[in-house]
Amino acid sequence: MELRLINEQGQKTATVAASDALFAREYNEALVHQIVVAYQANGRQGTRAQKARGDINKSHKKPWRQKGTGRARAGQANSPLWRGGGKIFPSMPDENFSQKVNRKMYRAGMAAILSQLVRDERLNVIEAMAVDTPKTKRLNGKMKDLGLSGKILLVVDQFDENLYLASRNLSDVLVLMPHEVDPVSLLRFNHVVMTKAAVAQFEEMLG
Repeated sequence: MELRLINEQGQKTATVAASDALFAREYNEALVHQIVVAYQANGRQGTRAQKARGDINKSHKKPWRQKGTGRARAGQANSPLWRGGGKIFPSMPDENFSQKVNRKMYRAGMAAILSQLVRDERLNVIEAMAVDTPKTKRLNGKMKDLGLSGKILLVVDQFDENLYLASRNLSDVLVLMPHEVDPVSLLRFNHVVMTKAAVAQFEEMLG
């Protein structure tokens, strides 16, 4: 598999040899959907809570007598059938939303996403990406020079503090290392730009 290598002006200069298993895999929509849903579910926190009928601070006195009123019988005002009553099956803070995804499935799903990005010409490889000073203006100029529209995900092979600081104020640019890349980020951005060394790290992790 040959990936397109571009320069800092966004022009194709050469190609980079890459693994067919990682960048030329058939797209499996069901698998991609499963790992995306699992990733989002595993990031959820149990911060929501609803009140059961025992948590409602109302009188426990019987609202009216059992018979003779013509109305339905009622025992307590905290009944789930009443307005202001408790929930029958309330959401609790300790609810577990996590979903298990096998390592083989996750790797196959990530490879399917990367392969589709290559087919859609949304994945580009660059020799290196760095800025000499942590200035947002400098990085913004580099992004404009690449000629890529929309949101851009930069995947670099090693942490660069200047690049990280320069990207924090750019809402349409995100800088990640290969081990930080997730399926949602790959799908959310219009273009993915990887350094040449980052491609080798992906092949080592997911190959």
